[in-house]
Amino acid sequence: MSQRKLLLREVSDPRVLAAMDAVPRHRFVPMQHEGEAYGDYPLPIGYGQTISQPYIVGLMTELLELKGDEKVLEIGTGSGYQTAILSLLAREVYSVERIPQLAEKARERLSELGYGNVRIRLGDGYEGWPEHSPYNAIIVTCAAEEMPRPLVDQLADDGRLVAPVGESGWSQNLVVLHRRGTEISRREVAGVVFVPLVRGTAKGKLGGKDETR
Repeated sequence: MSQRKLLLREVSDPRVLAAMDAVPRHRFVPMQHEGEAYGDYPLPIGYGQTISQPYIVGLMTELLELKGDEKVLEIGTGSGYQTAILSLLAREVYSVERIPQLAEKARERLSELGYGNVRIRLGDGYEGWPEHSPYNAIIVTCAAEEMPRPLVDQLADDGRLVAPVGESGWSQNLVVLHRRGTEISRREVAGVVFVPLVRGTAKGKLGGKDETR
């Protein structure tokens, strides 16, 4: 997805645009879809999951307002594409995926491409990754009917949480939470459609471990 196309769709942060130009999106989609990798639409990645359209990836990333020294939590590793974008914009990225096969493929792909400041965990995204909290930014790439309270609790002061909220298959809203001390503001940005946030983990193992670097 070129910077020009994203600029035309109101993603304008130069750091986000540069990161999206730098990450080879075709490496994060199944081989049969490589020819479509740079179209502005989602693509299937298997196991009932998708890689989000570039515009949505750019928009959600921009809403985090990353400066470069943040610790970021991502819920829903998927193919690892959003993870790679975040790794170029933040100090460290912690990502939680519930499907073992996707977590393993993402780990291998990110390692092969040299994204070394990422850690992936097989687990329940609803619960986040409390051991490494608080996080300066949290991004959720699947929709919950209500904002998960454990994720809100893991947000650092002056941190932002970006997530789709709403019923699966119905109208969802892209929501931004901003914590200022004990106060949390909320704003709705746009209507979106995401796969649902499913509790628990799918069957299988991640290389015999629940965490990899």
